[in-house]
Amino acid sequence: MIRLENVSKTYRGASGSAANDVRLEISRGEFVFLVGSSGSGKSTLLRMLLREEKPDEGEIFVLGENLARLRQSQVASYRRKLGVVFQDFRLLTNKTVYQNVAYALQVIGKSKAFIETTVPDVLRLVGLEEKSANYPTALSGGEQQRVAIARALVNRPELLLADEPTGNLDPGNSREIMGLLERINLSGTTIVMATHDRGIVDQMQKRVIEVSEGRIVRDAQTAGYREIPSDAIGQVSEE
Repeated sequence: MIRLENVSKTYRGASGSAANDVRLEISRGEFVFLVGSSGSGKSTLLRMLLREEKPDEGEIFVLGENLARLRQSQVASYRRKLGVVFQDFRLLTNKTVYQNVAYALQVIGKSKAFIETTVPDVLRLVGLEEKSANYPTALSGGEQQRVAIARALVNRPELLLADEPTGNLDPGNSREIMGLLERINLSGTTIVMATHDRGIVDQMQKRVIEVSEGRIVRDAQTAGYREIPSDAIGQVSEE
């Protein structure tokens, strides 16, 4: 599903690497947490998977595509295979819940009949079928994030990338969102999620990949969120 081979990335003017010789494989159907402090390189990895950034060295393969070989004209088509959820929801405030989700299908040319069948289904999945006519400003933060998840899922992606999706939510809403993501994962969607939320990672006990200074310093199955001791940076431990 995802393979990174000796991937490195340095931003101009930065004192260190955002990605440093990263080697990583993620299999179909996994739920993976990316953890680490701010500036560790988590978001850079997600942006490279989304093809918003290119590595300086190495190769990235996602869903059978070598991202380095994608022409710019092919990037939009590639991204349609992915679902993406952000911390700040990024909803269109002048559109209803239904219209926000439908818009993701309209821009890729889906028919009106397909949209009218598919959107209610995905709104039922996220528990918002009764609020389809509401505008985002009338929703709670947790509900807005569920709309964002519905929009990410409406095209039935095999891979969902989530960048701090609970970062703006209270603990109760965070638990609801994580329960929803777990159900989505159990249905077969691969999920890669960057997070700072120690409680969520400890409770979920999924695969944890810890990043520090652009390097993977821990890759552990069914693990919690724990800090890497300063004298262990640069080493990979397995649990």
